[in-house]
Amino acid sequence: MANLGLLYGSKTSNSSVIVSFRIPYFTQWGQQILVCGSERVLGAWNVKKGLVLKPSHEGDELIWSGTLSVPAGFNSEYSYYVVDDEKNVLRSEAGKTRKMSLPNGVRIGQSVELCDLWQAGSDDLPLRSAFKNVIFRKSWNLEAERRVEKPLEPIQNPLDDKDSVVVQFRICCPNVEQGTSIYVIGSSSKLGKWKIEDALKLSHAGESVWLAESALTKDDFPIKYRYCKSDKAKKISVETGGNRELLVDFSTSQPKYIVLSDGLMREMPWRGAGVAIPMFSIRSEADVGVGEFLDLKLLVDWAVQSGFHLVQLLPINDTSVHGMWWDSYPYSSLSVFALHPLYLRVQALSESISEDIKQEIQRTREQLDGKVVDYEGAMAAKLSIAKKIYSVEKKTVFNSVAYQNFFSENQDWLKPYAAFCFLRDFFETSDHSQWGRFSHFSEDKLEKLVSKDSIHYDIIGFHYYIQFHLHMQLSEASEYARAKGVVLKGDLPIGVDRNSVDTWVYPSLFRMNTSTGAPPDYFDKNGQNWGFPTYNWEEMSKDNYAWWRNRLTQMAKYFTAYRIDHILGFFRIWELPEHSLTGLCGKFRPSIPLSQEELEREGLWDFNRLSRPYIRQQMLQEKFGASWTIIASSFLDEYEKDHYEFKEECNTEKKIASKLKSCLEKSILLESEEKLRRNLFDLLQNVVLIRDPEDSKSFYPRFNLEDTSSFNDLDNHSKDVMKRLYYDYYFQRQETMWRQNALKTLPVLMNSSDMLACGEDLGMIPSCVHPVMQELGLIGLRIQRMPNEPGLEFGIPSQYSYMTVNAPSCHDCSTLRAWWEEDEERRSRYFKNVVGADVAPPDRCTPEIAHFVLRQHVESPSMWSIFPLQDLLALKEEYTTRPAVEETINDPTNPKHYWRFRVHVTIESLLKDRELVSVIKSLVRSSGRSYPPSHDDELQLEIPSVENGKKEEAQFVASKLAKKEAITV
Repeated sequence: MANLGLLYGSKTSNSSVIVSFRIPYFTQWGQQILVCGSERVLGAWNVKKGLVLKPSHEGDELIWSGTLSVPAGFNSEYSYYVVDDEKNVLRSEAGKTRKMSLPNGVRIGQSVELCDLWQAGSDDLPLRSAFKNVIFRKSWNLEAERRVEKPLEPIQNPLDDKDSVVVQFRICCPNVEQGTSIYVIGSSSKLGKWKIEDALKLSHAGESVWLAESALTKDDFPIKYRYCKSDKAKKISVETGGNRELLVDFSTSQPKYIVLSDGLMREMPWRGAGVAIPMFSIRSEADVGVGEFLDLKLLVDWAVQSGFHLVQLLPINDTSVHGMWWDSYPYSSLSVFALHPLYLRVQALSESISEDIKQEIQRTREQLDGKVVDYEGAMAAKLSIAKKIYSVEKKTVFNSVAYQNFFSENQDWLKPYAAFCFLRDFFETSDHSQWGRFSHFSEDKLEKLVSKDSIHYDIIGFHYYIQFHLHMQLSEASEYARAKGVVLKGDLPIGVDRNSVDTWVYPSLFRMNTSTGAPPDYFDKNGQNWGFPTYNWEEMSKDNYAWWRNRLTQMAKYFTAYRIDHILGFFRIWELPEHSLTGLCGKFRPSIPLSQEELEREGLWDFNRLSRPYIRQQMLQEKFGASWTIIASSFLDEYEKDHYEFKEECNTEKKIASKLKSCLEKSILLESEEKLRRNLFDLLQNVVLIRDPEDSKSFYPRFNLEDTSSFNDLDNHSKDVMKRLYYDYYFQRQETMWRQNALKTLPVLMNSSDMLACGEDLGMIPSCVHPVMQELGLIGLRIQRMPNEPGLEFGIPSQYSYMTVNAPSCHDCSTLRAWWEEDEERRSRYFKNVVGADVAPPDRCTPEIAHFVLRQHVESPSMWSIFPLQDLLALKEEYTTRPAVEETINDPTNPKHYWRFRVHVTIESLLKDRELVSVIKSLVRSSGRSYPPSHDDELQLEIPSVENGKKEEAQFVASKLAKKEAITV
């Protein structure tokens, strides 16, 4: 309950207005609340000069308050901060800055109380573009109609009455349908005494804020109140939760004007569903061998019919580094700004394509209409056809207003991209270190390369032309999705290719002697090495992460939501030496290492023994059998009896791989290359500590060090010390640093656009990650087979938190059908413990199994349920004839995986499949999730109750499978 009579005992200036801040917030010891704003009196955004508030207890609440004198007519922006005793920021409010404007009628010498609530990260979500510009689009289109064009008229007389106070009620309500009104009802007669017909009606003040003022007297207090909606049909919906309360103590000096900023209207949490599919995997009747941006319009139509508010894609940036199928990897960007030419619809390049080119397009479409994507074939064909159209259309396009606007807005990245593509093709490599005098980027060299007077400008112009049309086609699809109420969700890769435009133009932003990856986890027990250079965060911070901000600004032109790939990388990244091929022997960056002094204090002295590969003759004999002497003579030196080390020319993983290939070519060794390489790598990785290459007195515990013979041959004291230090390094000493690191970078990303941000938080999760994500309003990811909770084999969707996206599978693992078929024992445990059936499970993931799993997810509390299209197709027997393993998009254990999965049915066919659409929409509607409006009366289904449906479905699944009946939808 707000008690507003405690702050006004001091005398005020005769030429100013007293403004008081008041906010409830529980802090920890050593923390305090500070308010800082745009005006000098509030520190001019210098937190060190902000106003520190004072705490007081009111019942169960800790209230922070403070006052200052301001001139009449004062305006300012402001925010609250949690700071330490030195005024260092520990936590900031999320969302936009607050705006303070003194109410009309307030006179010099009077006081205004600003009653605020802390803006948490989740409070800002309804104002993100996914909701504001898409899902709640109809509401927000009323902004112009409902905006208060002139200030509220001051309420007469009450400000002169010592026993009265003017209260301004302010509430944020972004989802308001046309014809709906907002009211505040409460215990006072001024608030209708809980009757809607006499309640106080609020006016729309813009940006989804609704407000009204009322003059209340001493007898009205204490007030209990709530906000509510009343639609065209006079249907009333009152906000959830307990009553709000306001108390003014008239026995002391009290404010004459109270502004109650009550945050968001408390409504049932919004929940929606979506479909996920890589851009390249979409199949349509018009595409040329691969999904194209304009196919998204058809996919959006299908999403609307199926009840989905969201379509999620993998990254769509250009990856043309190698000029071959390796470039199918969508997370290895050639440019973080350029779109991929693969997704171009060549038929849409011109309205006057010649007949012979049309016939060529048709022939090519038929040739490339295969089971999987032919990456090299599709790229070559599209670029060849596009060049022919370009030769005819280029002058018309370059003279158009649309192109000139595009070029003007994008030239900062477009020129370097086009120049890079030209040099890549000229030197026949993307390795810019091989480009002679062009190896080092400069603006002068760039301007000469892209000059219209240069002999190769036609080639430069072609890359401009392709990017312009990609932009136009994706923009068309993006706006179509917005108009249909469908969120288009993109993907922000954690890395860039080391031979990319970005590393060429901004080399200081990357640590080029390192590689990015992930430690051993669910996806790969040996860890992952993605090959990207790690970031130089210190250098990036100097311009407030401009490179990242520009990336997000560019993404927001097309997407209204995005997935942050490997969000753990913004806390810490798994950094490997550039000469590594696997992901096992890395370290976290940043991290606090084990110092030589620390190890010596623990009684560990032999650092060569701990950090040098531990290789003994017996190990060689066990691994290589009769060939061990050949291996030893080829790769190792015996530095003392029975003790071996790798030769200088093969003492890294890359060197070993190269030397091994040479030995096999000479037929020295008879075993398989893969087996020999794995065994040699095992020897190289047989260490307890990894010495820092930049500081010889700093060390890092090798991941899973207890699995090594190097560790197991140590004495017991050394083992005990290393186990304790291992746990400390990986699970304790880094938490504060990693939290601070994330709070430097992630807010910059999130504030660079108004897209809805989701974080892929799978893998080994530090304990600081989820609190930071919650604080910032970042939505996490939950995959049932990869539970975050210790001791669980399968996640429990009904227990997921609201701030999550859930899914039964994702692109980095097998599909639901393939997962079901992979492991018989696991399948049996799932069937017994999750489905609740005592009979033996079917060998195949039948449609009723898929329905059960999807229903579990869609009925969860998660904000979003986003299903891979393959898992949705498992709902119908007709679509499950293809072997399940062929539907897998990526194999994380294979760094050279070919990303080429194509859906085996066209989107046009799915649009005609009323049966499948009906089943999917029934799942969405029965779960209580929101769905976009559809004019299809055929889909008005009878929706069973959720709880009864769960029980009936489990019994239905078990009984049908017990009878071994085949069920189709």
